[in-house]
Amino acid sequence: MDHEQAADSLTELGNTHRLAVFRFLVRAGHEGASVGEIQKELGIPASTLSHHLARMTKVRLIRQEKHSRTTICIPEFQNLERLIDFLMEECCAGDAEGKDAA
Repeated sequence: MDHEQAADSLTELGNTHRLAVFRFLVRAGHEGASVGEIQKELGIPASTLSHHLARMTKVRLIRQEKHSRTTICIPEFQNLERLIDFLMEECCAGDAEGKDAA
């Protein structure tokens, strides 16, 4: 993952509604949840929810699958892990320098 991809994902998660939707989907697990379930649980109007889902789909935080007339939203756990790895990649790298200098 590069800086631009990470920034795009973090931008989308920086919205309170999208963050709530994403956390709900992460709780739902690999099976995801229907748009109706998300709307019912979070109380987000359909048109607003559609907008938020489209933005998260665009940056590949989630994917959507059609099952008959139902749309299921599924978190892209692999991309979430890539984002976390990117953020943690240099974790504590400065600690070794500080300890050696003391």
